[in-house]
Amino acid sequence: MMAVIADTIDPVFEIVQPALPIAPFLFNSPHSGVVYPRAFVEQSRLELPTLRRSEDTLVDALFRDVTRLGMGFMRAHFPRCYLDVNREPYELDPRMFEGRLPAYANTRSMRVSGGLGTIARIVGEAQEIYARRIPVDEAITRIDALYKPYHRALRQLMVQMQRSFGVAVLVDCHSMPSGCQRDSRVDIVIGDRYGTSCAAAIPDIMEAELRRRGYSVVRNKPYAGGFITEHYGNPASGMHAVQIEINRALYMHEATYQPSERFEIVRSDLLDVALALSRITHIELAPLRTAAE
Repeated sequence: MMAVIADTIDPVFEIVQPALPIAPFLFNSPHSGVVYPRAFVEQSRLELPTLRRSEDTLVDALFRDVTRLGMGFMRAHFPRCYLDVNREPYELDPRMFEGRLPAYANTRSMRVSGGLGTIARIVGEAQEIYARRIPVDEAITRIDALYKPYHRALRQLMVQMQRSFGVAVLVDCHSMPSGCQRDSRVDIVIGDRYGTSCAAAIPDIMEAELRRRGYSVVRNKPYAGGFITEHYGNPASGMHAVQIEINRALYMHEATYQPSERFEIVRSDLLDVALALSRITHIELAPLRTAAE
């Protein structure tokens, strides 16, 4: 998978709808973008191959064919290290910027402290991205041009699905470096915010189908789901969200960013999992009701 250096990112994201929607599922790949703004690459102290280490490379290719199964698909074209939509809109580190951040910026989150806010300070193994501070106005421009349109479209898609089907399910698709787990045998992590972001049937079916195909699966550790899963998952209102993290060694050569010999097998297995999800009944996804109701 080749990265592209461009003067502009146009369009900034892509939505692919099925010809005939048959299930209330949207698969979202927010970190697989490979279009790097030229000005960003030039202001970075790192070479492009190093900047790419935060990409969910090829995750969009693993999931994009869900549209053939009657489900929606969305992906970002911009890279995660340029702007991360799986964060709050203004999780910003004041040490990175020249000028005063807005008063409403969240400067104290754990993600900001770790260098991985809405605009990341580091990539890979704590490697600083920028040679010098960047103007606050540039940060606000990125948020206005990329973050806000992305989430506006994502929210609209979820609302439209709920209107059409009565419920909506977001599957947020990610990958993890093979060395990030203490137990390197873990293939896939399913995150449902410890049972709070979606109906139990969703991760139950995902785990059962993956295990049946020979994958080792864990839940919520170390990835319980980021901002997107937490923000869009509200089972009581009929909105569900689940995150899937796939070990990159399963399907790609991490050093070269190219698909491996097993890519097609993994892609086919994940599409089978998506098909199994599409068969979940509305009863299993129905909004939760209180005793008073």
